[in-house]
Amino acid sequence: MRGMTENKLLLSMVVAILAGGVAGFVWGEAMASVAWLGELFLTTLKMLIVPLVAASIITGVAGLGDVRKLGRMGGYSVAYYACTTLIAVSIGLLMANLWQPGVGVDLASGAPAPKPAVGDVSITDLILSLVHPNIVDAAANMKLLPIIVFCILLAAALSTLGEKGRPVIGFFEGLNEAMMRIVEWIMVFAPLGVFALIASKLGSAGGGEAFVAQLAGLAKYALAVISGLLAHAAVLCAILMLIARRSIVEYLRHMGTALMTAFSTASSSATLPLTLEGVKLAGVDEKARRFVLPLGATINMDGTALYEAVAVLFIAQAYGIDLTFGQQMLVLLTATMAAIGAAGIPEAGLVTMVIVLEAVGLPLDGIGLILAIDWFLDRCRTTINVFGDSVGAAVVGRLTQAKQ
Repeated sequence: MRGMTENKLLLSMVVAILAGGVAGFVWGEAMASVAWLGELFLTTLKMLIVPLVAASIITGVAGLGDVRKLGRMGGYSVAYYACTTLIAVSIGLLMANLWQPGVGVDLASGAPAPKPAVGDVSITDLILSLVHPNIVDAAANMKLLPIIVFCILLAAALSTLGEKGRPVIGFFEGLNEAMMRIVEWIMVFAPLGVFALIASKLGSAGGGEAFVAQLAGLAKYALAVISGLLAHAAVLCAILMLIARRSIVEYLRHMGTALMTAFSTASSSATLPLTLEGVKLAGVDEKARRFVLPLGATINMDGTALYEAVAVLFIAQAYGIDLTFGQQMLVLLTATMAAIGAAGIPEAGLVTMVIVLEAVGLPLDGIGLILAIDWFLDRCRTTINVFGDSVGAAVVGRLTQAKQ
């Protein structure tokens, strides 16, 4: 996907999103008939995730050579994730306080969901989620965090075996290249899949009139989330320019296809193959992108953390509960830690929301107030998640090269 081919694909993705939006808006529920095409595209991408993550992590770590470089790269990665997530949550709190989206909301008009059946999630649970007793079962159930931990350990062991480890590393290098070739094949049909995903999702929401009604009822909430995401995107662009020393326009051009896919699929993991391809075309250091991106797709959720900060304050305002400055700081810390630490827990998005709500004593039924347009905002925040991952790869790549 180079040159004109890359540009044509990006243009076709934009056209597909617009066409899907128009089709879903106009024909509504009738567009459910094309949902299977979108599901086929999404499932095909997901099919590649486990072998791609394993091959990328193992070749990336093994290629570092000196195991001390792994510690440096890992340290930079975690520091980047923690800082950007903290910034994202701060922006979310700021936007929620400025917009006051929950003030005046009619609770009777919402359809509160039943209290989620999620138990307490302790620090011990988060640590235990890093490993799994059966790595094959973890792969079958798409539990990426224990797979990443296992692959890091395997790659570190292979790097100490000398010539005996080379054939195994060579196998994973070949597997990585093969997976990226399959990605290129799949992207030929990407515009059709993206069209189907957008059109069918908008149709299942009731079509244009129903979506507009939902959006109008939660307009201030949606605007608070979207304005926060745009502000955080500006912060990421500044980081990209000032720390990674890269052209924003050029980088976004290479990442365009991945960002469009993130918006259409609402899945950072499913977009990972395209994110890897995008940062490769942007010239990001190979070792950094193979290590940072799979890790980021699993634990880096800037957009999600920002969204949860807005959602928590929206729920508090809707119920007439005034959160003090101290409680908002608790939201800041809890949302940051939960976004990074809960990735290995099933239904991570629900768990992190519940963790933050319980931390400040808010009713869990409030989650039901935001479900009507959550499917749309999910796409917006996933796009920021993926962009944050890609910026992280560029930043870590530059910092590790500067230390060599």
